[in-house]
Amino acid sequence: MAFVGPKPASPNDARRGTSIPAKIKANNPYYIIVDKSDYELKVYDDEGWYATYPIVFGSKDLSDKMREGDKRTPTGSFKIVLKKIHKKWGPELLLDYPNQESYRRFNERKAKGLIPKTAKIGDGIAIHATRPEEEWTVDNFYNWTDGCVSVKYSEMKDLFDYIPVGTLVTIQP
Repeated sequence: MAFVGPKPASPNDARRGTSIPAKIKANNPYYIIVDKSDYELKVYDDEGWYATYPIVFGSKDLSDKMREGDKRTPTGSFKIVLKKIHKKWGPELLLDYPNQESYRRFNERKAKGLIPKTAKIGDGIAIHATRPEEEWTVDNFYNWTDGCVSVKYSEMKDLFDYIPVGTLVTIQP
């Protein structure tokens, strides 16, 4: 179950020093921070911290996604561009990966020879649920996705209900 608690006195996550954008649209008070090192998805609203959900990823290597097929979750700033129900794992919030910054980093890595010239950047990164019978993957920190962020099925239904398209998402190491 997501942990929802009292609002902090300031709109900052004091433990990580994460500051919430000064202007959050009136029609969308939410902002999401995915903290890969803590395996947490934190939701903020215009008053500050709102909820925390435990999560898992695709790879134990929590560094930035380098290329298609590496199972890593990208770091950076994204937004939710589509909400849909996936046939395998239900509620899904699709991110705008790759975006302009993702392409810049990808092309820079190719130019430096860090990834093959033939590599592709990949796409289809989302915040989505586990299958209903596989919530244990989150409890056991079992990274199983192809680079997406996975939330327990029972908790993803809640998140899906109140997070609108256009919500900003920061994925940090």
